[in-house]
Amino acid sequence: MNKAALSNFLRKIGLIYLADLIWFRFQKLKHRKANKLFKIKYPEVKLPPDYLIFESFQMHYHNYYIEGRDSAQWLIDHIKRHIDLKDKKILDWGCGPARIIRHLPELIANNCSYYGTDYNADSINWCKENLKGINFNLNKLEAQLPYDNDYFDVIYGLSIFTHLSEKMHFDWFNELYRVLKPGGIMFVTTQGDNYISKLTDEELDEYNKGNIIVRGKVKEGHRTYSAFHPKEFMHKMTAKTQILEHIERKPEGAWVPQDIWILKK
Repeated sequence: MNKAALSNFLRKIGLIYLADLIWFRFQKLKHRKANKLFKIKYPEVKLPPDYLIFESFQMHYHNYYIEGRDSAQWLIDHIKRHIDLKDKKILDWGCGPARIIRHLPELIANNCSYYGTDYNADSINWCKENLKGINFNLNKLEAQLPYDNDYFDVIYGLSIFTHLSEKMHFDWFNELYRVLKPGGIMFVTTQGDNYISKLTDEELDEYNKGNIIVRGKVKEGHRTYSAFHPKEFMHKMTAKTQILEHIERKPEGAWVPQDIWILKK
């Protein structure tokens, strides 16, 4: 049984959460020494609870914080090709435990203001208590944000559409479009053609027809809820924006990169 079939089988029999919890425990044990050394080397760094780190990325403090900073700079480098990051309002949609946004005030400065929103109450509560100078908001799964129309200059969502149903793709895209200023930039990542090897034969057939593939039967938005995005579907969803860039990066070893979509309202 391949990984795709196993994943779908575990969902069907209701054991996907247990499998994910076992994986979390394994990762925590595997990286225990490295994480201990990180805390000794960086005692000043505030770290979220372990499961929040795992749920948003990996159970590895260095990857959360140091590589998080590198990823923040990588994001900035992409976005500033299309907009001057000065006096801008920037939204991290699906910020989780702030792996990216915690670094932006230092890396960008330029009198920008920063906002993070997420449906995970534990993540938002931790962010509010530990990270200052950033405006955090707890949203619901439903596509409703407490911001005015045309409010943000930049919105980014890293691997957020990858955990939503087809309906929520369109609902959330429309909501993000609503709060994005005309001329504003939206940056999102998706599981595109690099991920077709992870699909079952039935899923691949639908994917090749341009249909989104959604593996549900778990809580929507959770890391185990997964969606795969053919280009035809993304063009349909983003039709009212201008696609500035669609970047398909090549896999390197075990690293399978998501597609990058940079859009303009």
